[in-house]
Order: sequence, then C-alpha cells, then structure tokens
Amino acid sequence: MLPSPVLFPPQGPWSQAQRLWWLLWCGCPGIGWQRLARLLTAFGGLDQAWQASNDALAQRAGFRGRLLEQVGAYRQRWGVDPFSQAAIADRLAARGPHRRLLPGDPAWPGALTRLARPPLQLHWQGQGQLWAPLRQRRAVAVVGTRRPSRHGLAMARALGVALAEAGWPVVSGLAEGIDGAVHQGCLAAGGVPVAVLGTPLERIYPRHHHSLQAQVAQAGLLISEHPPGTPVHPGHFASRNRLQVALAQAVVVVECPEQSGALHSASLAWDQGLPLWAVPADAGKLSAAGSNRLLACGASVLLDPEDWVRQLGPGPLLGRPGLANPALAARSQPPGAELGPGAQVACTHGLGATALGAPALAEPQRALLAAVGAGASLEQVCERLDLGAAPASRALLELELTGRLRAEPGLWWRPC
Repeated sequence: MLPSPVLFPPQGPWSQAQRLWWLLWCGCPGIGWQRLARLLTAFGGLDQAWQASNDALAQRAGFRGRLLEQVGAYRQRWGVDPFSQAAIADRLAARGPHRRLLPGDPAWPGALTRLARPPLQLHWQGQGQLWAPLRQRRAVAVVGTRRPSRHGLAMARALGVALAEAGWPVVSGLAEGIDGAVHQGCLAAGGVPVAVLGTPLERIYPRHHHSLQAQVAQAGLLISEHPPGTPVHPGHFASRNRLQVALAQAVVVVECPEQSGALHSASLAWDQGLPLWAVPADAGKLSAAGSNRLLACGASVLLDPEDWVRQLGPGPLLGRPGLANPALAARSQPPGAELGPGAQVACTHGLGATALGAPALAEPQRALLAAVGAGASLEQVCERLDLGAAPASRALLELELTGRLRAEPGLWWRPC
C-alpha cells in the first residue's frame, strides 16, 4: 500500500505551523502514518483535526475505543490552543544537538516517501550538507552479519576505504561486525560514514561503539526514526533496513547467514531495481550461507573492492570541500588547479546547486551569514541578531542544508 499523497505533499516546504502540528500529532500514542493520513484526508489539516470532537474523529477518521481515549487524553494535556505560548512551541521544536527532518522539508529524500511504511520524521546529528547527496540516493549501503569471519571483516574494512577514497558516502547500521568494520574503514580513509540506527540517537548499541558512534557523528551523519526516549525493541533493528536501502543507489552484502537482516536489505534492493553485489566466501561457512545464496540467485560478484569501486565511478563527495578528506579533494583537481575566488563550490541541495556565482541570498540570510562570520555559537548568533533560540536554529539549519554553513559539535557553525 502506497502512502497517501496528502500525507507527504511533494510541492513546497512546510510552514513552521505545519511542522509544529505534525510534530505534535506524531507524539500522540497510537498515531502512525496511516492514521495521520486519515486525519488529513478527513479534516483537510492537522490543526482542524485537533479541534474536532471525539464523535467527528470516530465518524470521519474511524477512531474507536482505546485509540479514541488516548487521543482525547493527549489533546486534553496539550490544550485547545497548544501553541498559544511561544515557550511551548519552542519546546516542541527544540533541536539541541539533534535535529529533525520532516516529510515536508526540502531536504527530505523522496525515496523515503515511496516506502510502504514511511518514517514520520528523522532525527539526525552530524553534517547537514550530506542530505543533498542522500536525497539523490548518491550513496552505497554495505550490510552484513554481526558475527563475520576474519575474511568478512577484512573485506568490509577494505570496502569502507575504497568507497571513501572514491568520494562515496557509506551507509550502514553501526552494528557489531560488518557494519562497524565498514565504518571504521571509511573513517580511516577520511571518508563520510552514514549510520542508520535502530535506537534513538542518544542510545549507543553495542555499548563499546561509543567512540565509533561519536566519530561517525562528527565526520558524517547519524540517523534514526526513533524519538529520544524510545525503548529499544528488536524489531527496530530490522525496520531500519528499509531506510538504509532508500538512501542508497547500490547495496553490497559482505557476509551473512541464511537468517539475517542483511537478506532483507538485499530483497528490498531487488524490489527497487537497485544494483546488488555480494562478496563470495567459503561455502562451508554458516556465516556466509546467505550471501553465497544471493550469488546463486543472481547478485553480482564482488571480488576486489578497489576494482569494483573503479567500475562504480567517482562519488558525489570527491573534490567537495568540507566533506571529504582534503587529500582526496586535491586528488580530484586537475594539476595546478586551485579553489580561487571564482571557483564553483559543489554544495548541491535538493532545490538546486549553490555556488559562489549563485543568485544572491535574501537579506535575512545575508544578515545571518554576517552574524556567523568566521564561526559562531547559537548563543552568539542570537545576541548579534536579537533572535530567540528557536528561530535562530531554524534559520541556521536552512543555510546548513543548502551547504552555506557547516555545523560543528557544541552548537557551533562555520561557513561551508
């Protein structure tokens, strides 16, 4: 079943009011994307649905029994006019070190919309400029077992290195085994890892990946569909597979047994017509029985990571300042080339490319860039522009997602 077009409108960014109503309803117990679709279809907007009586919710949206009780209690707790006080709206939209991406935001990847069960929101931490290539599915997903052989671990690290050197974002799940190894290889080569978590961003699983998760957040992106405080559930680790595949243009299965979430990712890749590769392994190893079977079913053979990446071609980050390893960026330039005042800066966004020769920014955006200067904290920007934290954060995020600013740890921004 495809999502309702009312639920994920393809045109135009959402207003701040639409974002707030969406976030408010997303926090209601028992409400998922199908029920949100019903509310939008029945009432034309989530604000009108909030004001509807219980009888109207039952008759027009089909809410009954326990669900109707939950919705009633939730609405009563927030009140008839939940955004009448600015402090309440600021609390709901607070970003802190973690940010939110919603279906109506320009940077939202369109492939997520086409999933059978789209995420309601994505919580993320790291380099916001990466949403541009992810929106275009310009990344490679690498998956596999949590208990690989030495050969599987070595191949995963080698793949991480090769993809990083070619400028490809490396998408995986930051789990034990293959996921961790490919991200370690990517980081070692100065690349950009993208980790889709099965837990909220503040939870670290496995626990000994504390340092690795911090490195991924600093160099690339951490992504989760689960709001802070969500209890850890085994099913969440399987459901993240659909997000990993939706962000990638190709999928690699390094090593996995016959009962593995990696095979779910492979099935999704096939269903979506994506290229699928598998690394061959000893036929006698149970840890590789699933990935070997993929080869028998038609997956392409991946023998040598460097040779395979040459066939794949250069990635979207090769030569992009501020995202890829500077040594790799220099490698992509012609001999004697320099990034001078007239150089085009390849910071693409879902709404188009930005460059030093691009159309002028609006006056408020120019003022914001001037307030950031060579680098500034959120508090400093608020003081210089006499803005509240919430509107300043939203404005900074807009420029970050278009590649004008780069976020750094501690709510600090610098020019891209």
